[in-house]
Amino acid sequence: MNGFKTAALMAVMMVLFLFVGNLLGGQAGMTIAFVFSLLLNFGSYWFSDKIVLSMYRAKEVSRAEYPVLYRIVENLASKANLPMPKVYVIDSQTPNAFATGRNPEHSAVAVTTGIMNILSEDELEGVIAHELTHIKNRDILVGTIAATLVGTITLIARMAGWAAMFGGSRNDDRDGNIFYELALIIIAPIAAMLIQLAISRSREFMADEGGALISGNPMGLASALDKLSKANEVIPMRTAKESTAHMFIVSPLSGKSFAKLFSTHPPIEERIKRLKEIADGRR
Repeated sequence: MNGFKTAALMAVMMVLFLFVGNLLGGQAGMTIAFVFSLLLNFGSYWFSDKIVLSMYRAKEVSRAEYPVLYRIVENLASKANLPMPKVYVIDSQTPNAFATGRNPEHSAVAVTTGIMNILSEDELEGVIAHELTHIKNRDILVGTIAATLVGTITLIARMAGWAAMFGGSRNDDRDGNIFYELALIIIAPIAAMLIQLAISRSREFMADEGGALISGNPMGLASALDKLSKANEVIPMRTAKESTAHMFIVSPLSGKSFAKLFSTHPPIEERIKRLKEIADGRR
C-alpha cells in the first residue's frame, strides 16, 4: 500500500509540474517541467531523507557520544527485527523526534536534545519504538516524499504568483491566465494540506500501537506524548516547516499557527486514550 502511495505522490508531482509548465511556457515549458519533475522524483527517492535531516541540521552520532540513546535504538531495532538505523541528534530545546529514509535498510531516527532532557528512559523507549514502527511499516519514504511534494506545491504556487504579477505567461489573453494562476495560488496550499492530512493521521495511530507492542510499555509512550504535546505548545520549534511537520511524533508547529487548525496529527487525547486501552487489554 505504501509503495502505491509513493508512486501516486511522484505521479502527482509530475502532473503538477507539467500543468504549470504548460501554463507558463507552453510546449517548451512542459518539456522543461517534465525534465525537472524527473530529476525531482529521482532526488526525492534517493536523497529526500538527507534533505530533511540537513534542513534541521541533524548530526549523526555514535554510541560513544550518546550511549543511552544509542542503546535504546539498538535494543528496540533488534526487538522489531529491523536493521540498526542511523542515529541523529538535532540541537533544539523543543522535544521531538522523527524517522526518515527510503527503506528499513537505509533509515534514520532523529531526536532533539530537548527530548532527552524531559523524558525518562521508559518514555524515550516509547518514542523510539513509535519511530521504528514507521520504519517497519515503510511509512518513512511516503512521509519524506510527501514533504518534498508539499514543498514543491508551495514553490509552484509562488511561481504562479510571480507570473501573475509580472506577466510571465505565454498567451496574450492575460485575463484568462491570471484567473488560472490565481486559482493555483489559492488551491495549491489547500491541496498540500490535504495531502498531509490524508497520509499522516491514520499512520500515527498505527505507529502508536506498533510502538507500544515493540517497547512492551504502552503507558511509557502515552506519558511521552502528553509531555511532548505540552512542551511543543510552550516551546514550538522555530525552524519547523509546515511541509515536514507531519514527520514528527507530535506537531512541532506553534499552537497559534493556522496549520494547527488542520493538524496533520490526530488529537493527543485520542492517541493517549487508545494507548491506555492497549495497556488495559481492551485493544
